[in-house]
Amino acid sequence: MKRYLLLLLIIAGSCKFNDNYVPTRIEGTQLEITSTIESNDSIEMFIQPYKLNIDREMEQVLAYLPYNLTKTDGELNTAIGNLMADALMELSNPIFENRTGDKIDIVLLNFGGIRSSIPKGDITTRTAFQVMPFENEVVVATLKGEAVREMIHYLIDSGNAHPVAGIELQLEKDNSIRKVLIQGEPLQEDKTYNVATNDYLLQGGDNMVFFSRAQKVTNLDYKVRNLLIDYFKQEDTLIPVRDQRFIRVN
Repeated sequence: MKRYLLLLLIIAGSCKFNDNYVPTRIEGTQLEITSTIESNDSIEMFIQPYKLNIDREMEQVLAYLPYNLTKTDGELNTAIGNLMADALMELSNPIFENRTGDKIDIVLLNFGGIRSSIPKGDITTRTAFQVMPFENEVVVATLKGEAVREMIHYLIDSGNAHPVAGIELQLEKDNSIRKVLIQGEPLQEDKTYNVATNDYLLQGGDNMVFFSRAQKVTNLDYKVRNLLIDYFKQEDTLIPVRDQRFIRVN
């Protein structure tokens, strides 16, 4: 993969800088970074202690996984997706309940947000950064039942195994709904539900436009990646599996 350094040259209309300064011309030059560029030993020596410290933190073992996890091991739900959704439900719920006196009903993340598989073996801090490299934060959107039904149809139409928790959705072969339960109870159109997700999806990412109908949004000030790290720390051995939360009945 080629790497480039972009240099911007701003040509000033005047040598005097002030609040009203406006450049007269901006020029850009793209310099390709190749192996022919000699390393700078002084810079490498300067950053080496920081690199060693970061590597030490990133390789800290947090848990163990007895088998490989990929996001393609299931049609409508996957073990890695279930792991992420369940972790978010378990660690976000106490925070949300403490702040609002209410509970999270549903978790919804996105299939595309799972950025790496997890190989069998030690789970480290680096694992969390590989799976979730983004700075996304956990938010809880309060939605009416009709908006949740829109969310359910989004899940059906997308054809992807978006990570979910708190919901049981069964489809017939033709994709019609056989059963939908929220926290073990039938979906009610006039009831409100608290849906935990991330701030990217809240803003309509992955075309999840139903979040625009949120009656209230609570930001938990908790990055999804940090939540995963905390979840890994509290577990000795991870044993996520595919289950019946979102299936098509044969």
